Amino acid sequence: MIDWQGVYPAVTTQFNNDGSINFETTKGMIDALINEGVHGIIVLGTVGENCSLRIEEKREVLKAAKDVVAGRVPLLSGVAETTTQFAVEFCQDAEQIGIDGLMVLPGMVYRSTEREAIYHYQQVARSMSLPVMIYNNPITYGVDVSLEGMKVLANEDNIVAVKEATEDTRRITELQSAFGERFTIFGGVDDIALESLMLGATGWISGLTNVFPKESVAIYELARQGRYEEAKEIWRWFLPLLRLDTIPTLVQCIKYAEQLAGRGSEVTRAPRLSLEHNDKEMVSRLYDEAVSNRIDLSKFNLD
Repeated sequence: MIDWQGVYPAVTTQFNNDGSINFETTKGMIDALINEGVHGIIVLGTVGENCSLRIEEKREVLKAAKDVVAGRVPLLSGVAETTTQFAVEFCQDAEQIGIDGLMVLPGMVYRSTEREAIYHYQQVARSMSLPVMIYNNPITYGVDVSLEGMKVLANEDNIVAVKEATEDTRRITELQSAFGERFTIFGGVDDIALESLMLGATGWISGLTNVFPKESVAIYELARQGRYEEAKEIWRWFLPLLRLDTIPTLVQCIKYAEQLAGRGSEVTRAPRLSLEHNDKEMVSRLYDEAVSNRIDLSKFNLD
């Protein structure tokens, strides 16, 4: 059983104004998140604009992230490729670079059937020895790996975790009832993260943690200790911002919020464009309200 638990931000990939990768800012952002208490780092997820990077750029991001993480926390990479063979090649490269684990998405562009998604995950898992987290997000990717599908994948020893993003919190209990502790379960939707933790998810993969890492970690720690009333106080403060993680422009929203917080730049690669004026005003309003009503975390005595 792999010991992945806690808050794992899916970090952004930072770009210069000309669209090239800003490795120094990306590394600085990762370093700051670790120093502020997150329990792991995930690069090259959706928020990391995986599918907007060239093949060689992805490898360079992995090397840069490994350099700055330096073994302090687990480092996972998203795997989002258009074919199973490309995914296998990427995972083998990630293993050679020294990444700790992989968060694997189904094949991109083509909408797989469940049978095809299972085959994709099997081939990836069998191609190398790194531990694999299945990213199950039927809303975005159009395929749901069911409990029956997970029974098939349970035969692959290095498929060890699930990022559960169906938005149906019942699935967490169903996975636990069907498999016990066979899979580590992470909540994968920001605005139901506390409910997921209450139901037994051992971790939270988050986008908005990039903006407010200490509050995210506090919610997790309080939930882990069963201090739900205290966790709910922070949760209610955070929820309006967490909603940004569930809309089509989540990457732009999170990056713009990072910029407002002085933690990064809003620059994305086309076809993602900078938010329009009204959307920026909305994000700014939510961010300003959060900052003006920020909760003093010291009262929870979590240190």
